[in-house]
Amino acid sequence: MMANILMKHILPGLCLVVLATNSSSDQQATSVTQTQTEAAQMAIMELAGALQKELKASMQAGGPVAAIGLCNTRAIPITQEVATDHGLSLRRVSLKNRNPANRPNDWQVAVLKGFEQQKSTGKDIGTLAWSETVSIDGEREFRFMKAIPTQAVCLNCHGTDISPEVSEVLAIVYPQDRATGYIEGDIRGAFVATRRLSN
Repeated sequence: MMANILMKHILPGLCLVVLATNSSSDQQATSVTQTQTEAAQMAIMELAGALQKELKASMQAGGPVAAIGLCNTRAIPITQEVATDHGLSLRRVSLKNRNPANRPNDWQVAVLKGFEQQKSTGKDIGTLAWSETVSIDGEREFRFMKAIPTQAVCLNCHGTDISPEVSEVLAIVYPQDRATGYIEGDIRGAFVATRRLSN
């Protein structure tokens, strides 16, 4: 008799409580992810704008050779400045990195390969983005990546037909350079934003 009462009246109520709790947790997780994604996108937009502004000025002042100097001396400090302003970690990574500091780690390699696969199916590179939240040493970490398309201006230093002068400077400044052979519309790499979250 008691078992029947439990089955008919109490257990369904408990199930509803569990479902409501899970739904609330899912909504909170979705809200956190959306907030963190928006913050990461904003930081990346600011970083991309700052890098493009300085690159344009360097190209106008001294052409591709001057742009190489800018990338070598200013790209990482600019990235760190924007990251500090937004309270997160920012990087640029590539499967064919120029600077060894931009070499991707394992999960970033997996995302970059995923971007390449999506591009091969016709996906617009400008829309390629990815995010996840993982647990590391008892702490949660939000991760976001956005693909970087190869534009026409990039080909001066990253393309298939680079001038001898540019090639010579690249060999001196980046002896381990792997970031050539691109054509317009290729994925040149990705912006990476990460943030440790309070539990």
